[in-house]
Amino acid sequence: MKPAAGSATDVLVIGAGHNGLTCAAYLAAAGLKVSVLERRHVVGGAAVTESFHPGFRNSVAAYTVSLLHPKVIRDLDLTRQGLRIVEREVANFLPTEDGRYLLVGDGRTAAEVAKFSAQDAERLDDYGARLEAIAEVLRELALLTPPNVTTGGWWAALPEMLRSARVGRRLARLDASLRQTLLSLFTGSAGDYLDGFFESDPIKAVLGFDSVVGHYGSPYSAGSAYVLLHHVFGEVNGRKGAWGHAMGGMGAITAAMARTCAERGVTMAVDAPVRELLVESGRVVGAVTEQGDVHRARIVVSNLNPRALYLGLMDPTDLPAAVLERMRQWRCGSASFRMNVALAELPDFTCLPGRGRAPHHTAGIILAPTLGYMEQAYFDARTLGWSRRPIVEMVIPSTVDDSLAPPGQHVASLFCQHTAPVLPDGMHWDDQREAVADLMIDTVNEYAPNFRAAVLGRQVLSPLDLERIFGLTGGDIFHGALSLDQLFSARPMLGQARYRGALPGLYLCGSGTHPGGGVSGLPGHNAAREILADLRRRRH
Repeated sequence: MKPAAGSATDVLVIGAGHNGLTCAAYLAAAGLKVSVLERRHVVGGAAVTESFHPGFRNSVAAYTVSLLHPKVIRDLDLTRQGLRIVEREVANFLPTEDGRYLLVGDGRTAAEVAKFSAQDAERLDDYGARLEAIAEVLRELALLTPPNVTTGGWWAALPEMLRSARVGRRLARLDASLRQTLLSLFTGSAGDYLDGFFESDPIKAVLGFDSVVGHYGSPYSAGSAYVLLHHVFGEVNGRKGAWGHAMGGMGAITAAMARTCAERGVTMAVDAPVRELLVESGRVVGAVTEQGDVHRARIVVSNLNPRALYLGLMDPTDLPAAVLERMRQWRCGSASFRMNVALAELPDFTCLPGRGRAPHHTAGIILAPTLGYMEQAYFDARTLGWSRRPIVEMVIPSTVDDSLAPPGQHVASLFCQHTAPVLPDGMHWDDQREAVADLMIDTVNEYAPNFRAAVLGRQVLSPLDLERIFGLTGGDIFHGALSLDQLFSARPMLGQARYRGALPGLYLCGSGTHPGGGVSGLPGHNAAREILADLRRRRH
């Protein structure tokens, strides 16, 4: 039955995650009447700060910041809205299997690497210069709308050819050697690339960890080098490649965005999950919530995983067969298992003893000592459902933000891999969640023997929980794997690379579009630009 007509607006955004809020803020600044519907009780999507144990708050899903684009910060006036990001004192801390450790940070990395290999220490500058040259190109490409693949003839293809030419000019800035490196990083494995540069395991593990973050694969899987690259083109307070903490947690980012939206006249409704999109005469004209409320709009913008949008909120008879086929094959599942832990004291690492706050406690603490260890973790998950020796990154944001925990106590975020989105042999995540959480705690305890006893409380989020709570299909933090067939013009599919959806009136602004996942705001920024361009064209 066709729902009764409801209130109309210019733009209806589905999903108040950071990209949805970014898109809404830009569109409202252009004078459009914008409404946002959010399924949860709070805006922010996966970038939220919540209480998870009495007296303890944390960034319960997304947990660290680098990719948030400075243009988005400026345009949305996030600093004025109270956002403050603090860089880590030390970038990374990696305990090794032989009881030593590697600390990575300004002014100390070369000396630290030299403890394991003088040759590797000498090669660091060349590695960093090559990666930064390519990352600089990617920073520019991330702000572009990808060229679309079109059908029709020369006149129809010409605009896309010109777009491709602009991309080509940016790539032409790289010399022949760097273009070869770029090809290797887009198509090859991080492990092979790092093995070609370095001989010691610790530096390869620290750098290679970025290649498995959110990636259900081995560091030796083809395409894993791009995942590494995806994590290095961010910045914190103008320092390229740095990572930091949002004061007040990741929810401080989306709270600042929401305040900007409110100032610009955006209306937002929480506890308003969408049941279906309204389609009339082949055009998307609004949405119906699960409560039966009808919201009509000239334009509908989805911040959802494209698979959840097309296969969950739309009638298959309204969609082209090619879209349905692509979405059924859209690969999700980033093997992520998240934990938030309340601690009575800081971890006391065997390799670097001390329970008092020290620089290494502010770092990204990587518990995965070699690339081979990471590869075996993936093999375990594929065959057994989860890694028997898992990969754990721990960050302790309360070491730089004492608002998150009571005095003298701390909160830790554990980002754990690998876990299968769907368990084998009929097992279910609701039955295995706590046992796997115990394994993650035990893994940290191997390196810091006071850790288990220091745990006062914990929040455990399996891949299934991440999907249920935050809408992350298969627990996929990127809204779709960052593989070559799901990047750039193919994200989410050929013909929809320019943020236009499968039907007129529908646009996409989530991480399932270019440039992909992470808390960057760029999909929302780019989508808003394309929507405004379309509206300007219609006026003439």
